[in-house]
Order: sequence, then C-alpha cells, then structure tokens
Amino acid sequence: MSNSDQDARFEDGAEAPLRLMAMDDEDLQVISALVQDAVFPASEIAWDARHRRFALLLNRFRWEDMPAAKRRQRPVERVQAVLSVSDVLKVQSQGFERGDKDLVLSLLSLSFVPAEDGMGRLELVLAGDGAIALEVETLDVTLQDVTRPYIAPSRHTPEHPE
Repeated sequence: MSNSDQDARFEDGAEAPLRLMAMDDEDLQVISALVQDAVFPASEIAWDARHRRFALLLNRFRWEDMPAAKRRQRPVERVQAVLSVSDVLKVQSQGFERGDKDLVLSLLSLSFVPAEDGMGRLELVLAGDGAIALEVETLDVTLQDVTRPYIAPSRHTPEHPE
C-alpha cells in the first residue's frame, strides 16, 4: 500500500485504523465483539436528531490484537473509536442519568431487533443493567478507530472465554 492510500496519522507504516460497517445482523455481531468492554463517558454520547445520527466516542480494546498480545505477553492494546449510527428516529436510555457528565459507562454488546415495518431497534447493552435503545429506520452502524493503539496505564485486560 502506498502512503497516499494510508491515513495520514499512520504514514510511518503502523497498522491502518479499523473501519467497519454493519448493514445486517451478521455484520453487527462482528462490531459487537470488537466493542465489548469498551468504556466511554456519558458526555461522549451525541444524538443529532435533525440529521438522525447517533455517535459515541469510546475507548475499546483491540480484541483483534489478542493473539499478538498473548504471543508477546503484553496486555491487549486499546484505541479510541467512534461508533456511529445513521437513520436514528428516537433514542432512549435506561439505568443511568444521561446528564451525569462524570459517569463512565461500559459497553457490553450491541443487538438488533427488526420490526415488522422494516424498521428496528438497536440496543446498546451497558454494564450495571443500563442500556441505550435506538429506534432506527435501517441498520446502518459504523465503527472507526480514530487514534493509534496504546496500552492503558492500568495494563488490565478483561478475561473472556475462548
């Protein structure tokens, strides 16, 4: 790949940033696995009702890096990423106060339940019995890494069964 094909932040030959799109449930399962245990402050939840877009700036583990981390006996890297959803008609939250700007939330999974009218409900399940439900016209989800990978100061990686 030539430098002109790479993101400017990654011209030194580092791995290019991840960018995935989900247009169906199978794609969404891949994104859900990659954002498992991601954390984000409540202040980074954004919904633009006029343009029908919802977005989160989150810190996710690079689960796709797990084999290399195990080989090198180091923690799994983290990266900041934007999870965005298009065609959002309504946003509801439960189990937390959206106005609490100091609150840090942990994302466990994403799931989609289609409705009979072709629309559906995208649910972001949070730790502590919280959730964010998005009524969507179509399933259109994007996950895009926006920083270089880094190892968190805590060096902690959650355990997951293989």
